[in-house]
Amino acid sequence: MAKLDKYEKITISLPHKMLAAIKARTENGDYSSTSEAIREALRSWQREEEEYQLKLAALRNHLAIGAQEAAKGEFVTQSVEDIIAEFEQE
Repeated sequence: MAKLDKYEKITISLPHKMLAAIKARTENGDYSSTSEAIREALRSWQREEEEYQLKLAALRNHLAIGAQEAAKGEFVTQSVEDIIAEFEQE
């Protein structure tokens, strides 16, 4: 009974294609229930959102550093493409 206390039951509306995909994954045994499939999808979304926020914070930090350097008259000779490529590798 304690396990049920961790969850709150909600009702959602999904497009037919999404529901069909969830049901197919449940029926073929990938997930034991539609709730489990949706929870996993939400966990995946949360991970992606966390990664996005980390990348956004890093980009903002780089921009702040660049703005400070520019204010001091310090500039780089790299192209914009090189800077983007360097950032994407981090």
